[in-house]
Amino acid sequence: MSRKITLWLIWVGFIAYVLLLAPPLHLQETLTLLKNLLTVQWTKINPIILSLFSLIGVWIQIYSCVLFFDGRMQKIPFWPFALASLGSGVIGLIPYLALREANQEFSGNKDGLLKLLDSRSTGIILTVFTLGLLVFGCLAGDWGDFIAQFQGDRFINGMSLAFCLFCLLFPTVLGDDMARRGFLSNSQLFWVIALVPLLGPLAYLCWRPSLRETTAEVA
Repeated sequence: MSRKITLWLIWVGFIAYVLLLAPPLHLQETLTLLKNLLTVQWTKINPIILSLFSLIGVWIQIYSCVLFFDGRMQKIPFWPFALASLGSGVIGLIPYLALREANQEFSGNKDGLLKLLDSRSTGIILTVFTLGLLVFGCLAGDWGDFIAQFQGDRFINGMSLAFCLFCLLFPTVLGDDMARRGFLSNSQLFWVIALVPLLGPLAYLCWRPSLRETTAEVA
């Protein structure tokens, strides 16, 4: 119960921060940024911001590789929250984390989507893509401009903090996924994965064994 309360408090607190305490929203600049992102005019965007925006998408994919299996065994499915997170990031994800029950089992057959999410190739592709984004953002980006936008623009500030929350919250689902795959008591491995932001979860997706299918039906 304390886990659920903590997650709801984080959710409410983050929304309250973005609405009440974050830097001002520069609507025209934000709309221009989104327009450039969606129309592939990426040369007009600071590479750090472009990389950060893309890494939010990577995080959503990482959580999907874990939580679509978890949602199979829950009273509530994960897919509505996955769709919500595409538009709102971590704000759409946290309610599922708070509503789900701890579960370390998986039963039934994997459909095409689950097979794709369970594939080590998916983890490898995500890792290579992420490393490219990190190198691109760090080497080509304007850090002075990013810091100024972080301090003065609500959208950039909120997106940056959302990235941090994705990192912070991943351990809440990692343990159950590890248990489903046979790592019931490997606490050292858990903390190695959990304490290395972004790259730890990606390495886990590249390395974790596939879930076994069963003929049992979910009640």
